[in-house]
Amino acid sequence: FETANKYKIQNQLGQKVYYAVEESNFCTRNCCGNCRSFSMRILDNSGREVINLNRPLRCRSCFCPCCLQKIEVQAPPGVPIGYVVQTWHPCLPTFTIQDEKKQAVLKIVGPCITCSFGGNIDFEIMSLDEKNVIGRISKHWSGFLKELLTDVDSFGIQFPLDLDVKMKAVLLGACFL
Repeated sequence: FETANKYKIQNQLGQKVYYAVEESNFCTRNCCGNCRSFSMRILDNSGREVINLNRPLRCRSCFCPCCLQKIEVQAPPGVPIGYVVQTWHPCLPTFTIQDEKKQAVLKIVGPCITCSFGGNIDFEIMSLDEKNVIGRISKHWSGFLKELLTDVDSFGIQFPLDLDVKMKAVLLGACFL
């Protein structure tokens, strides 16, 4: 049985900066798997909710371009600051990062094969014209046994330090999407 996920969000030094808690129901977790709808509460170290992510139930098939993945990022909770919207592509997982007005700001392009046999899986964060890579979201390889026997995953996000703080929060939402 799937349980609601919980996450530690750490900085580069391994210090916990946030804690994320999924809110979803038993039925959607166990029947819809990783396509399920959820709300993710991101809390600071004092337990105060600082970001809320809302993901509706969507389909993952490349043959259904009308039901692609998306997530809304709110900070503070109740105030939308951006969106991550999957863009249809026959082979590559591609996403558009949007601001609060739903204007495209950045793109994310993943690899054709999103499973790994010994290495990281990188999703490049790119400029809108896709000419400049400004960062990446990576699913880290955690070892054969851990990958085979558990559903524990570790992700990393790299982005420029001078990136707008709202866009940093939206990229965090992209990692959960």
